[in-house]
Amino acid sequence: MTRIGDLIAQLHAQKISRREFTRRAAALGLSAGLIGQALRVASARAQDGSPAAGGGTIGRSGVQHITDTSKGRIKFYSSWPMIAASEQIGGDSRESVRLALEDFGNAAGGFALEYEALDDAIASTGSWDAGKESENANKAVNDPDCMVYIGTYNSGAAAISIPILNQVPMAMISPANTYAGLTQAVEGVTEPGEPDKYYPTGKRNYMRNTVADHLQGGAQANWAIETGLKSAYILHDNQLYGKGVAAAFQLYYQQLGGEVLGFEGYQPDAPDFQALATSIADAGPAIVHIGAIVNLNPGKVVQDLRSVMPAEDVTIIVPDGCFNQAFIDSMGEAGEGTFATFGGVPPTFLESEVGKDWLARMQQRLGHDPDAYATYAYEAAIIAMQAIDEVQETDRTKILDAMFNTKNFNGLSGTYSFTETGDPDKPSVFLGQIKGGKFDQVAYITPPAS
Repeated sequence: MTRIGDLIAQLHAQKISRREFTRRAAALGLSAGLIGQALRVASARAQDGSPAAGGGTIGRSGVQHITDTSKGRIKFYSSWPMIAASEQIGGDSRESVRLALEDFGNAAGGFALEYEALDDAIASTGSWDAGKESENANKAVNDPDCMVYIGTYNSGAAAISIPILNQVPMAMISPANTYAGLTQAVEGVTEPGEPDKYYPTGKRNYMRNTVADHLQGGAQANWAIETGLKSAYILHDNQLYGKGVAAAFQLYYQQLGGEVLGFEGYQPDAPDFQALATSIADAGPAIVHIGAIVNLNPGKVVQDLRSVMPAEDVTIIVPDGCFNQAFIDSMGEAGEGTFATFGGVPPTFLESEVGKDWLARMQQRLGHDPDAYATYAYEAAIIAMQAIDEVQETDRTKILDAMFNTKNFNGLSGTYSFTETGDPDKPSVFLGQIKGGKFDQVAYITPPAS
């Protein structure tokens, strides 16, 4: 027992990482339950800005974490697809939020924290549904214990729920939405009336900790031109996100001197895309950009493109809606060599000690590498919990304001603050390429200088 006691003391003093503690404790015969309890206690002690388990810090320094629960309970809801092609995407983010709450002892600001993960997808399509998203948002609004809504995954779904929560107002934080018009107007990319139409009260209640599409599309275009790919054919899935990121790519690509040979939407439920692929091959672009989410059949589009345009003839690039294992699996060998971007740092490429520690624990929890957006789901939950630690009341407006005013948040992938639009102020765009059935790092890319 002395050896185990010494080991726990080393963990609590942050002299060893979580990973090393778990390895040594298991070797000494400590049960999984006691290992988890020791890790939770260590995490709770680390949240006041002192070094966190695994090295570094997580969250904002100077925010004292309160583990007392005498004031009652606060509830979080999340909303994103968790079936069909999104089963792993949504499931991994759900588990990442759960891990964040466990790391904080399921408490903050004097309240016990509870979490319910809602699915906004429907079985008939396997994708998000406007009616279901509206139902989820209203469920959160009508639950007096709910203070924070974590979501959505799809930008079109966010356009449904932001105005519902805005009437309260209730804080909404997304680890995945990237459509620019949700937070800002970008000429040539966003629609008239955006983003103001999403905020009927005039008060902003929405923030995201991932990079908006105009920056991602701009970075893709900049990379394409710098690589010598001077002609493009652009496709999109006819949804808010897919069309938005495609429009951003087109805007910046043309500004940089690239020639756009075509810009069109495809029908996701078409039996095949051979005719489309043949017409694109006839046009002879150097690069094909596909703005789409994985649920809307971009994998089949790539397969049919590759049947008439081999990799040596054309480069294919997709945005973060396809930066997931489901997209890779949907293409098989045809997907090899496809490029994809992600507005942040994917989990397996995290470089900080606290990031590597989170990755190891998620891999152990899930049995696979976590989806790219699980990183930002974890951070979103901590942003919410630290706001509750500050406010120490069940006051939705005060919690919203504390979250929106987040500055110098030390996340798993770096430090950022929210701007006045609710966007992170230090965007990073990862460029990967599919090799051997996985994403391999190519570079971090940037949009053209404004």
